[in-house]
Amino acid sequence: MAKENPTSNPSLRQADVKRETKETKITAHVTLDGMGKVDVATGLGFFDHMIEQLGRHSLIDIRLACQGDLHIDAHHTVEDCGWALGEAFSKALGDRRGITRYGTALLPMDEALTRVAIDISGRPFLVWNVSLPSLRLGEMDSEVFEEFFRAFSQSAGITLHIETVYGSNTHHIIESSFKALAQALKTAVAIDPRQADCIPSTKGVL
Repeated sequence: MAKENPTSNPSLRQADVKRETKETKITAHVTLDGMGKVDVATGLGFFDHMIEQLGRHSLIDIRLACQGDLHIDAHHTVEDCGWALGEAFSKALGDRRGITRYGTALLPMDEALTRVAIDISGRPFLVWNVSLPSLRLGEMDSEVFEEFFRAFSQSAGITLHIETVYGSNTHHIIESSFKALAQALKTAVAIDPRQADCIPSTKGVL
């Protein structure tokens, strides 16, 4: 059973989450209206690099620290970080008043091209149409990145579609997925001054 103790200050659009299980101990912080500053330590070098890309290219400040059961594998660490970051992201958004809501990105990285579309809808869903040529990436199974994006979309309450248009290098495909998500998030969380006091939904709630 996870113990989660979130705190947030909606006026600043920032939030902190602490998540502890028998498999991981995580602290996460996001500031949506940031400068893309990232402080991350998960024990997984490539994964840390991906979180750096997510923060830098979305301009969302991220602090993330995780002590996980890496003696088993990377799965729990990567997935649970997705849950914690998504929870912090959702709490920082508050009632989602004034946000643009939707974001898309078509992002190249060398030979790879990745398409991402998101809806901060309150209806979590992941479409993962991504082909990864290599089963391993350094010390990690490449399949764990799907688990990160699924956990993030679930706990953040967003509809997230990620698709490889083409690409042959697993590193480039994964990195372009994180960067494309970052670009889409930057658009979707931005405040639209024409509806700054409104919930961007005909339902009146997200």
